[in-house]
Amino acid sequence: MDEELTLTSSDAALDELCINTIRFLALDAVQAANSGHPGMPMGAASLAYALWMGFHKHNPANPDWIDRDRFVLSAGHGSMLLYALLHLTGYDLSLDDIKRFRQRGSRAPGHPERGVTPGVETTTGPLGQGFGNAVGMAIAEAHLAASFNRPDLRIIDHFTYCLTGDGDLMEGISAEAASLAGHLRLGKLVCFYDDNRISLAGATALSCSEQLGERFAAYGWHVQTVVNGNDLDELRRAIQEAKGETAAPSLIMVRTHIGFGSPHKQDRFEAHGSPLGPEELALTKHHLGWPLEPLFHIPETAENHFRKAREKGAAANVEWDDLFRRYQHDYPEAAAELKRIVSGKLPHGWDQGIPRFPADPKGMATRSASGIVMNALAPALPELVGGSADLNPSTLSALSACGDFQSPAYNPVDRQGAVGGEWGYAARNIHFGVREHAMGAIINGLAAHGGCIPYGATFLVFADYLRPSIRLAALMGLHLVYVFTHDSIAVGEDGPTHQPVEQLASLRAIPGLTVIRPADANEAAAVWQLALKRNDGPIALILTRQAVPTLDRESFAPADAVEKGAYILADAPDGNPELLLIASGSEVGLIIAARERLLRAGVAVRVVSMPSWELFEEQPQDYRDKVLPPAVKARLAVECGIAQGWHRYVGDGGEVIGVSGFGASAPGPVVYAEYGFTAENVCARALALLSRTKAGSN
Repeated sequence: MDEELTLTSSDAALDELCINTIRFLALDAVQAANSGHPGMPMGAASLAYALWMGFHKHNPANPDWIDRDRFVLSAGHGSMLLYALLHLTGYDLSLDDIKRFRQRGSRAPGHPERGVTPGVETTTGPLGQGFGNAVGMAIAEAHLAASFNRPDLRIIDHFTYCLTGDGDLMEGISAEAASLAGHLRLGKLVCFYDDNRISLAGATALSCSEQLGERFAAYGWHVQTVVNGNDLDELRRAIQEAKGETAAPSLIMVRTHIGFGSPHKQDRFEAHGSPLGPEELALTKHHLGWPLEPLFHIPETAENHFRKAREKGAAANVEWDDLFRRYQHDYPEAAAELKRIVSGKLPHGWDQGIPRFPADPKGMATRSASGIVMNALAPALPELVGGSADLNPSTLSALSACGDFQSPAYNPVDRQGAVGGEWGYAARNIHFGVREHAMGAIINGLAAHGGCIPYGATFLVFADYLRPSIRLAALMGLHLVYVFTHDSIAVGEDGPTHQPVEQLASLRAIPGLTVIRPADANEAAAVWQLALKRNDGPIALILTRQAVPTLDRESFAPADAVEKGAYILADAPDGNPELLLIASGSEVGLIIAARERLLRAGVAVRVVSMPSWELFEEQPQDYRDKVLPPAVKARLAVECGIAQGWHRYVGDGGEVIGVSGFGASAPGPVVYAEYGFTAENVCARALALLSRTKAGSN
């Protein structure tokens, strides 16, 4: 909206009616549920109304339109504010759903959930996560615009709006994300700070006295203050100015009043997270001139005004469709590529360049194989975009000659450490800096935006820094890849602070996350093939720092073997094993070596490579029984991490060679051997186990 913004008295009355419609739709829903957060919807209703009805480019009839503006409610506890906006502007969210707010089966859950409610861009609630998601969405917009726009046709041209509260901006993740956004000069990102000065437990002054605006200005943000959060003229001018500032992200600090209009709870922490109660709700309705009955009242005048968003959105969508037809005519190859990428389809023959690695007893680190495979795939998959938390040389996750994602105005002192290629928003290597927490939320935002298959890389031990983001990625079913290297105590000299022990079990505990720990270079190649074509949730690759043997197979381990999660890598000579050796990752080479010794001792042993529990559990029972025959009770699992969870595969009579402590600082082979990861120890434990199993069966 570029025209001069003015209000007549009739406009002002309509605006007030619409804003109160938002407030009381939210209040009635919270009261009916007898739970929820009424304070923010009451205080921020004017801000939300000004944005959604004056600036927000969206089409309620087509929530997936690629060039829509994105709106992220980072303060997800205020979900009824968003649900009210979605219903009133004509999204497929019924009044019955709102009446059943927070109830089972309603599309208005307690916090916004992507995939449950049309128009909800990302799942929010854990504070600060939505802010990081918004930064990721702005990066995605900038990248796609730089990659596909042409001087005469701006086919990707939209904003990302984010509404945050004090809790969002207290969380450390928002500081990390804001710092990176300022550095990247993401001018299409506009964030609103609902400055109501109240948190759940009391006044924000109890724990926070920083100069927030000055902090964001120091990050490189354009900062404005709106002193009256109910002044629509002031709000509109601030939004207009923010949209006009394209050289920096914008923060608009809006002074609001939590629980606005409540005679006894306005500006009090009691309004934050509990219903007002029947008496206070009645007093609030009286105070703001709202009828007590009916509940969930939507005045026809207000409804008609809100529904203009459908007409406006449809017109904007049609205008864009016409623009895209011109784009298709003038730039047919680019148009076809954009449509393919946005649809999530992979190009024909995309995986033909995946290398096969010859058998080699010295082998290579699976992180090295991963890097080789990534760079073999990158030319065919322009949607593969990502980076590391300042660990490119260690995680080997940079895409060669794909450029460094930076503002076009970026002017470094030198290019030391650059990946190669040109910088700019079309580049594909994102330098997250030492910001794992923000990296996790940002790649969630990239994936949620669409048009990217993002990845983020760091050491496995630091997966804990981005665990909340991993959990949300799994909850949303986002298609993205985590590259976790330095996967065990074999890291060696860096010591126990850098040697992951419990992280594998921790990641496997997250529903919806597929964890894959490849055994060698060829499994690593197969895992990348799987990770890119499997788009129903995030995948975590667990990779070694140290070299592991590239195993000698009669044929290359195809992707469909790895896809099954576990497979028979080497079997007893007659196919009837009396002992099962099971391992993942670097320990597969170890049990192969142990098998050779056991075969010479006359033991009929099967080696099972189990790169992924989650994929194995997806297989039919007959396949699982084929790989792990129920009749074979002598089972020994070997993995360089805690044993938790392995007993489901070894059974009551089986054993696990794992790690029960935190590792130690010494050369990797020394630590590895000291903790029992040797062929000799595996054989000794296996023979003792087999002996006990036979004795027990007699």
